[in-house]
Amino acid sequence: MSIYKDYLKQIEERKEQGLHPQPIDSAELLSKIIEQIKDLENEYREESLNFFIYNVLPGTTSAAGVKAQFLKEIILGESIVKEITTSSAFEQLSHMKGGPSIKVLLDLALGSDAAIAEQAADVLKTQVFLYEADTVRLEEAFNKGNKIAIDLIKSYANAEFFTKLPEIEEKIDVVTFIAGVGDISTDLLSPGGDAHSRSDRELHGQCLFEHNKEQQAELKALQAQHPDKRVMLIAEKGTMGVGSSRMSGVNNVALWTGIKASPYVPFINIAPVIAGTNGISPIFLTTVGVTGGIGLDLKNWVQQKDAEGNTIRDENGDPVLKEEYSVATGTVLTINTKEKKLYNGDTELKDISAAFTPQKMEFMKAGGSYAVVFGKKLQTFASKVLGIDVVPVYAPSKEISIEGQGLTAVEKIFNKNAVGTTPGKVLHAGSDVRVEVNIVGSQDTTGLMTSQELEMMAATVISPIVDGAYQSGCHTASVWDDKSKANIPRLMSFMNDFGLITGRDPKGKYFPMTDVIHKVLNDLTVGDWDIIIGGDSHTRMSKGVAFGADSGTVALALATGEASMPIPQSVKVTFKGQMKSYMDFRDVVHATQAQMLKQFGGENVFQGRIIEVHIGTLTSDEAFTFTDWTAEMKAKASICISEDDTLIESLEIAKGRIQIMIDKGMDNAKQVLKGLVEKANTRITELKTGIKPSLRPDANAKYHAEVVIDLDEIAEPMIADPDVNNEDVSKRYTHDNIRPLSYYGGTKKVDLGFVGSCMVHKGDMKILAQMLKNVEAQYGKVEFKAPLVVAPPTYNIVDELKAEGDWDVLVKYSGFEFDDNAPKGVARTGYENMLYLERPGCNLCMGNQEKAAPGDTVMATSTRLFQGRVVKDSGEKKGESLLSSTPVVVLSTILGRTPTMAEYEAAVDGIVLTKFKPSQKQLVR
Repeated sequence: MSIYKDYLKQIEERKEQGLHPQPIDSAELLSKIIEQIKDLENEYREESLNFFIYNVLPGTTSAAGVKAQFLKEIILGESIVKEITTSSAFEQLSHMKGGPSIKVLLDLALGSDAAIAEQAADVLKTQVFLYEADTVRLEEAFNKGNKIAIDLIKSYANAEFFTKLPEIEEKIDVVTFIAGVGDISTDLLSPGGDAHSRSDRELHGQCLFEHNKEQQAELKALQAQHPDKRVMLIAEKGTMGVGSSRMSGVNNVALWTGIKASPYVPFINIAPVIAGTNGISPIFLTTVGVTGGIGLDLKNWVQQKDAEGNTIRDENGDPVLKEEYSVATGTVLTINTKEKKLYNGDTELKDISAAFTPQKMEFMKAGGSYAVVFGKKLQTFASKVLGIDVVPVYAPSKEISIEGQGLTAVEKIFNKNAVGTTPGKVLHAGSDVRVEVNIVGSQDTTGLMTSQELEMMAATVISPIVDGAYQSGCHTASVWDDKSKANIPRLMSFMNDFGLITGRDPKGKYFPMTDVIHKVLNDLTVGDWDIIIGGDSHTRMSKGVAFGADSGTVALALATGEASMPIPQSVKVTFKGQMKSYMDFRDVVHATQAQMLKQFGGENVFQGRIIEVHIGTLTSDEAFTFTDWTAEMKAKASICISEDDTLIESLEIAKGRIQIMIDKGMDNAKQVLKGLVEKANTRITELKTGIKPSLRPDANAKYHAEVVIDLDEIAEPMIADPDVNNEDVSKRYTHDNIRPLSYYGGTKKVDLGFVGSCMVHKGDMKILAQMLKNVEAQYGKVEFKAPLVVAPPTYNIVDELKAEGDWDVLVKYSGFEFDDNAPKGVARTGYENMLYLERPGCNLCMGNQEKAAPGDTVMATSTRLFQGRVVKDSGEKKGESLLSSTPVVVLSTILGRTPTMAEYEAAVDGIVLTKFKPSQKQLVR
């Protein structure tokens, strides 16, 4: 059977799923289609023409190269296709987004046929995705006096590719659709269990609202009632897009409610309108900007204040909210982009200027942030060639500099890494900054989309200014099923060729690693002044400042070595008092959130800001427990301020782990890993000699707020509870409901325990081993009354535990130990009351491969408590995922219920939990 017949068979199979033909990215298939187009008598000619024109993915896909070449043949008259005129061929090239299409256009523009050259130049003037090979070629032609090249360079210097775009509509009519009440996780928009289909956009679109067909039908009906309006998807009484960036979530919303990006590229929509009562999660809002969408902070429910300005509370102590205006489904509103206000008819509802900053409006005008980033680079290149200053076409970056005011840690990092700012100007929070990125991380479920984004923006190699980048296999580590076998090797091969260090070697020379990406990035980050971008919300390092990002922003960082964002405000967190010996550091993490909310009357001052945590004395592994959780605090990022000696110790740990990667054969031709070891050595020398001490904020830095955590108040383990039965739906599934262990009275049934995810480190595994020995000594045996699933984050940890004897202890009490030579091919559907030692990786925390049984109560060390993530609801009971420390999880599975304080203290007796004493040194400059 021919490749085309195979494609027709796939089309029939997709029809049964209600899907259109899958977009073509294969050169072999498109070549066959072109062969059929040239054969005027071919029975498939008409449909082949349709596939060629309207169903080929652009950028650097192999199919795009074949399409661009055939269009070139048509333009030059070498091939005649009566249905595709010269102007039509140029039109199609204009929508192919760089790579081979730019090469073809340059061939034509710099060719000998003057008329064709003019037409090609007109198209090139609209393009922004030019890379070094293209600009070098153009500059060479310019230097030789080529008139077309001179004309193009002048056009680029004036940024006509941007200035000649139509302006944003002044008034945008929208009709509201409440997607949910309370915080809306990106799992609702793009469930983790559907991660395998993210690169197939139409197929993935079927999972919107977690496959809720009734809700999807309601959305379609609303659109049918209001065909002239755009739908605004809303999180009522909550924040939209918590949990992760999920480019796939924005893509799904855009697919259902957005605007078609190109008539020649199927299932790629842009410009969705998304809103929340409490706005949009910071990393998700960045993703909205990638598509040129609109993200609104509605504030339609407002906390009520008394005459003295104090928050009025109900009998449960919760703030009383008042609805300022309704956004019930079906409400027609108008967004005025000129006045930057939201209206209901003639009634002004809300100032929405934060959603329409000059920079965001540029994204909207250009169809997304990529075009603006590449446009600025192209204009800068052209201006340099002409020897002129850059013409101020784009909105000037806001540069805020306050005389006499010191710098926070993030302000210092951004000033160090900034590019294109006014020379010598010191920038404070609120300034818009382009920064160079040091470390980039891509994980396996979003990595498929990142590779697709790189192809779409015609990128072929990693930017030389990136110190290092890593592609993980952790999110699909639990089950090596057919979907993983099909997707992951292809992803690893692409990323390895692109220049990343990959967890899996396409050539099979080193053993596949499924280490949790955040743990690897935490080791690869060897600079406390570094900026890290990663394709996961938990890209939160204990060194430098790290930002979780969507797959597109990751692609942009890989391709350009840059990221653009405002310098965020910071909240300073310091500690006082003494940590009790039987407390785990996870309890400090949860208490930080609880005490912050108490100190600020229920207002989350962390949301959208940097948490500058003066943790001082904790090395990187333990400090990561804090920074990792800041994603759940809704912070934009976090920074650990460390003592010099502590930072040196952390860097020595990182060096050792990077060396292990080198020894395994994971370094590439550019010896990226070796370079990171050398960078770490240089930094250690700077610290030891005092040439450059560890990163510290200035003593006179200004913060949005300051929070002091009293360790003396933490008297018992703290648990983040999803509160699944709260009468107020908006208060369910938030991470703000932190309860002490005693709240449960030692009676709450626990159906399954999970020790794993990025929140645990080697110390947690050792605590687990010691607790099992304690329980055996206390009761004569270890008997589990609920299953305990254990997934170490990295292979390094497993190796170290084996060397130190702790792994043997875990194996002794386990009923299952992972075997990499025979990985699981199917997900578990049930668990016995025993200990499972699972393969390193994300496991239950991801929810995309394995889950607890529906309706279970899970006690976990992980980060996710959203509905359906770790456990789904059953017909009889809501599933709930309570988050706590390793000791609480372990004891809960042994008892089959939450422990009492007496049981807890006995179980951890003699175990050295995380020691934490606040630094006594001055952690400011």
